[in-house]
Parts: sequence; structure tokens; C-alpha cells
Amino acid sequence: MIGLVLLLGVGVVGLGTAQDEPTSWLKFLVLRDYNGKPVKNAAVIMHPVHSKGKQTKGGMELKTDTEGRTQFDGIPYGMLRVQVLAAGFQTYGEDYEVNKPAMEITIKLKRPQGQYSIYDKPGEKKDDKKPPESKPQ
Repeated sequence: MIGLVLLLGVGVVGLGTAQDEPTSWLKFLVLRDYNGKPVKNAAVIMHPVHSKGKQTKGGMELKTDTEGRTQFDGIPYGMLRVQVLAAGFQTYGEDYEVNKPAMEITIKLKRPQGQYSIYDKPGEKKDDKKPPESKPQ
């Protein structure tokens, strides 16, 4: 099943493709890092990247199905920045070189990490902290 496709900007034309340029069929599989189960309804956002490493205008957003899959045919060869957003997971981002007629990309999303504070002592967990003792008045 093909995931829901939302076009941003001017869509495929915004990705900079011309009629005679080679294009690729990209398939994405988004999984949970800790158990390998699929992540449904994750947003897979694609932006072309030019030679200086800067993201160009335009782009496209796909949504994964219940099996964590989505796909799109017609991505021009070259660098592509892929970001994946899903509720309850860290944001994923990576640049890929699109250089084959068909590519399958598997992305494993991680759970959010705990936040760090300058007030925490090294090696001390937040659960280890004891509340301050109250002094009788």
C-alpha cells in the first residue's frame, strides 16, 4: 500500500527534475529501534540538497502506512536530505546519495533520551536524589 503523499511547495517540479534526468523509486521502511516493529503515520520528509550541502527550496512529505512503509517514484538522482518525525520518537535526519533506479531505505527511530542538567552530579540518577531534609522550626 502506498503511503499518503503530501506535496510541499511545487511538488516534484520543486525537487528540480527535468524530463531527461534519471529518477529513482524510493521505498522507506520506518521501524522502532528497540523492538523492530513498524512505526505507522510517521512523516518522511525529503528535501533535495545542492552541491554545497545546503537544502534547496521545495520538498515532499510522505506518511507511513500501518506496516511502516511508504514510497515514491520520480526522485531525481543526487543528494537528498531525509527527515523522519513521529510522535514519541527522536527526530531522524540523514543525507542520502540517490544514484540507483530503485532504493530501499530502512530507518530505525529511537525513543527520546533523558534530559541533562548542569545541576546533576556525574553518575547520579535523578531517582537517586533524596529530597532535602526539613528542619524543625
